[in-house]
Amino acid sequence: MTGLVWLALDGVGHPQDAPPGSVWDQELPTLRPLVDAGRALDAALGVPGLPQSGTGQTCWLTGENAVALMGEHFGPHPGPTLQARLREASLPARLVRAGGRVALANHYVPAYLEAAEAGGRRNRLGCFPFAFRAAGLPLNPPGVPLVGPTLGLNFAAPWGEVTPLHATAHLGEALGRAAAHFDLLAVDLWFGDLLGHEGRPATPPEVTQAGRAYLRRVDALLRGLLETGARVVLSSDHGNLEDLRVKAHTTARVPFAGVGVAVGSAETIVDGGRRLAQCVGLPPNPL
Repeated sequence: MTGLVWLALDGVGHPQDAPPGSVWDQELPTLRPLVDAGRALDAALGVPGLPQSGTGQTCWLTGENAVALMGEHFGPHPGPTLQARLREASLPARLVRAGGRVALANHYVPAYLEAAEAGGRRNRLGCFPFAFRAAGLPLNPPGVPLVGPTLGLNFAAPWGEVTPLHATAHLGEALGRAAAHFDLLAVDLWFGDLLGHEGRPATPPEVTQAGRAYLRRVDALLRGLLETGARVVLSSDHGNLEDLRVKAHTTARVPFAGVGVAVGSAETIVDGGRRLAQCVGLPPNPL
């Protein structure tokens, strides 16, 4: 059986909670049916304020209520309290201790790694690279097809196409083939959150176009994965890109869906994190 590929969207709320004319309102022949067949999960967890990546991603990575632990939504980078939970209870840490094979299939440019090191004692890594490195796993792991954050778009405005869409589908195929050698391959797809923060009441057309182009890239990556028979889980940590009328995060519910795995009856991102652990053969962490 192929290992699990986890596509962890950042800042992409569920289409059910998106306004008319959102980035979801387009032809996404692989992504949209998957999302519609899955769950729409609560990312706010009953705590006032806007959900953040630090606590949201820790919920997914550990299956623990990181928002309750912090007493607030916190992010984007995990501080000492969340770092301790990621070291002890994250999926990569637990899989490594169990003898599992796990990798983070993100491509990190030298400038990102240098900036993280330049932060000194203050952590500048996001939850995913922090958790994998804390588990003793390398970033930019050899032998793994590495996924760039933009999925083939330009990193700078107006975020035009750098590589053709079919190249993203081929990357998905390569990732799916590599999954046969792992228990878990994770991809931290954080570019959606970056684009979401370009939102404003009078949204520039190029921002909406870029957001839609990015979801088409996610669709192509997913299509390539599924053509190899890969088992896939798709999640998100909080809303943002689905409502480009605002610059900030949103309280929208987030998608949780799977192919080749059952996502169960999850209602919150904590439930989703616990179910994800079960999908890779681990018992949930105690709440």
